[in-house]
Amino acid sequence: MDRLFSVTYSDARANFLQACLQAKAPVRHHLHPLKGPSGETLATDVARIGPDDAQDVVVVVSATHGAEGYAGSGIQVGLLETLCDELGPGQAAVLIHAINPHGFAWTRRVNEDNVDLNRNFVDHEGGHYPENDLFERLAEFIIPAQWDDESIARCQAARDAIAREVGEVAVRKAIGKGQYHHPNNVHYGGRFATWSNRVLHAVCKSQLGVARRAVLVDVHSGLGPYGYGELMTPAKLDEPVFDMLRTCFGDEVHSTSTASTAYSGSKGSILAGFRPAVEGLQYAGVGLEYGTRERSAVRRAVEADTWLQQHGDASSPLGRQIKKDLRDVFYPEETAWKTAVWERGLQVVRMSFDGLRALH
Repeated sequence: MDRLFSVTYSDARANFLQACLQAKAPVRHHLHPLKGPSGETLATDVARIGPDDAQDVVVVVSATHGAEGYAGSGIQVGLLETLCDELGPGQAAVLIHAINPHGFAWTRRVNEDNVDLNRNFVDHEGGHYPENDLFERLAEFIIPAQWDDESIARCQAARDAIAREVGEVAVRKAIGKGQYHHPNNVHYGGRFATWSNRVLHAVCKSQLGVARRAVLVDVHSGLGPYGYGELMTPAKLDEPVFDMLRTCFGDEVHSTSTASTAYSGSKGSILAGFRPAVEGLQYAGVGLEYGTRERSAVRRAVEADTWLQQHGDASSPLGRQIKKDLRDVFYPEETAWKTAVWERGLQVVRMSFDGLRALH
């Protein structure tokens, strides 16, 4: 597994580009305007396996949440080694490596503007942002001014009091589903379409221009049972998108709108708010979410990193520990986890192609 997975963004990018070279897969580079922590170039790199006129296309996206990029990157490297000998006539795979390269390189879940990319796909021009009234009550109790046990406990006590009133699930979902009024807090969806948002639109319009059917697999980590890749969609059971995904994945795909899942749901996610600007395309997006650590550890790591960005010093002992913890909750560097990620990723992509073929 070590040859598929990397230890830094720069290593992941080099590994991906080397795999593209060996697979003779053409690559397009979308250079980010900012640099990485060592001054390195940041980019979203897009590889294609299969013919340009393919009718069935599977798109695999990594690093929507930057620090979660290791899982998707490893899968993409493996696909470059595997799919060249598997694709049938009229099939192609598009691998979008590091759609949020800044977050990947800087070990942040968000982008350069503290925007959660998976909350950014909303109607910015119309200014119609999803409401999240409960977050307004919770906002001051999420990121304390100091990151110490006393301050964290005080915030948690306030949140617990609200949870006793409205329910723990309501509080958890209000914090996680996205908000648009507190740019220095968690899960901020932004007030404009980010660089990564615009790149995804441009890439999919170009790569899917002549396709008839497409499935987009957005790879994440941090929720659910350790090493298991849950397939999820915000589509409801009676919607065409859900029917298409059911053709691909059967009962393994879960609706976050109607079924039990750890995902809090967001109207601004890639799955809910993004669709390629390609006329006549039969399209569905699905999330592939891998479990890592306990939910409480993941939540605390994300909140600590948000505090660090606003108030702390990343070079201090506390700052280094926060970064180490954030990386661990999204990327357990353990062979068993990596193996499970790769095997499930390959399975999901194969199921996607089988499902697209069944739709003919």
